Amino acid sequence: MNKIKERLDKEFQSRNKHNELSYDKPDPLLVASRYDDEYVILLCALFAYGKASLIVKFLDSLDFSLLDASDKKIDKELDSFYYRFQNSEDIKTIFKTFKKLKKTSSLNEIFNLGYKKNNSILEGLDFLIKKIHEVADYKSQGFTFLVSNPLKRDKNGQIKEVGNAPYKRWNMFLRWMVREDELDLGLWKGIDKKDLILPLDTHTFNVSKKLGLLDRKTYDLKSALLITEKLRLFDEKDPIKYDFSLYRIGQEKIY
Repeated sequence: MNKIKERLDKEFQSRNKHNELSYDKPDPLLVASRYDDEYVILLCALFAYGKASLIVKFLDSLDFSLLDASDKKIDKELDSFYYRFQNSEDIKTIFKTFKKLKKTSSLNEIFNLGYKKNNSILEGLDFLIKKIHEVADYKSQGFTFLVSNPLKRDKNGQIKEVGNAPYKRWNMFLRWMVREDELDLGLWKGIDKKDLILPLDTHTFNVSKKLGLLDRKTYDLKSALLITEKLRLFDEKDPIKYDFSLYRIGQEKIY
């Protein structure tokens, strides 16, 4: 474990720089970091699936000022937009939903209402996801994929570790908003970075197995939590600082 820690610490030091975000090394944070609006930043995170260069290209094409526009203008401007699983109606709906939410409260406040239950990131996520669906009052496969379903619970009402997806895009958004360094934005208050969960994607999943941080074969929330526990051995107060390094190691195939 000491060798793994040394390698990850070295990677963190070398990659915690603004120049890690560029069109040559695309990442959705490249676009998100231009804004200080939590709703714009969440849009960047939710659309962050697929090839990184195509994610950045799509995000660059969006006019985020539409979050303050009329529904009529949103309908007109986004009529021909689509992205992978989302058609134009899905994209229009997420913009209209965020516009409504933005007028009443901050995402930070909504998240904290759930998070305050035992400082639980998962309860915070579940509360916020349910709120978005409630305000949207809209159902489609593409929209549900974009926002995610509320987390599955057992018969006692506890969030399941096995049987839930890793919620990668949401945990990445939280990393951006809670942590603050040369990459992450640190715009949210009231959340301790020690509680964050690894935004597990296929890159970090495969790298974690190769490095010995995970001996499980299932790509799910349980695996994300297990790797996070291992990373806490390296930095108890800020375990997810290693996420970007793990991701880049996998993306660049240098493990």
